[in-house]
Amino acid sequence: MALEIREIPLQEIRRPLPRANDAAKVAMLMESIAKEGLREPIDVLEVDGQYYGFSGCHRYEAHQRLGKETIKCRIRRAPRSVLQKHLA
Repeated sequence: MALEIREIPLQEIRRPLPRANDAAKVAMLMESIAKEGLREPIDVLEVDGQYYGFSGCHRYEAHQRLGKETIKCRIRRAPRSVLQKHLA
C-alpha cells in the first residue's frame, strides 16, 4: 500500500515519547524551513483516526517555533497492536 503524504495540523499529532532536541539543529531547520519549506515529511502512524509521531522531532519543533499550523506528513495506517510496539 502506498503511503499517503499530506499536511496535518500540528495539534492533531500526538508525541507520546519525550525527546531532548538539539537547539542548534532546530534553529538551523527553522531557517531552512522558513526559506524553502519542509523538504522531507515527518513519519506519522495513524491508529483509529489518531496521529502519532515518533520521528521528525526536530522538524516538528521547528514548525512549532515558526508558528506554523500544519506539517507535511508521511502517513502509515496501522492497528493498535503496532502502536503498542512503538510505545514498548
